[in-house]
Amino acid sequence: MKTAMLKIKHEFMKALPPTLFFFVILHIVTLIRSLMIKGTGVDLPVTGSVLIASLILGKSVLLADMLPFINRFPDKPLLWNVGWKTLMYAFVALVIHYLERLYDYWKESPGFMDANALLWSSMNWPRFWAIQILLITLIFMYCVIAELARVIGRERLKIMFIGPLPAKQAKQSTDV
Repeated sequence: MKTAMLKIKHEFMKALPPTLFFFVILHIVTLIRSLMIKGTGVDLPVTGSVLIASLILGKSVLLADMLPFINRFPDKPLLWNVGWKTLMYAFVALVIHYLERLYDYWKESPGFMDANALLWSSMNWPRFWAIQILLITLIFMYCVIAELARVIGRERLKIMFIGPLPAKQAKQSTDV
């Protein structure tokens, strides 16, 4: 039982950074979307649905990282892996973004094909692509940070960003 709890804790701690990152960026995207469509009467996702989406994206990143082809260029300059992972994650984000819009139309249509046709005919494509470009930019930032952490180590990256821990806390963290 104790090993199961340790495994759950380990998986939770691995999923926490990407989930928090996506939780923040999806709120940024929601804010930008709300500013773009202010006064149109279109409903926007609430924090609960953003949390669910960020949990899904966070776990998706972890699952994608386990695929053999995702870390395709570990011995090349970081830009190769960052670019490749950004492309892979951006594709997933594109599909999720499209499906999110499709779901809104599916609620109003009698079937899937009707919803898809209605979406294609009435979608504000410039707004869709603006949001997608924002997501790609934010995903790129995530990939840069994740690759830096992979290469130089999480602790060293943490020290570089936050600074060294006070002597008392630094001693405790080395004892663990």
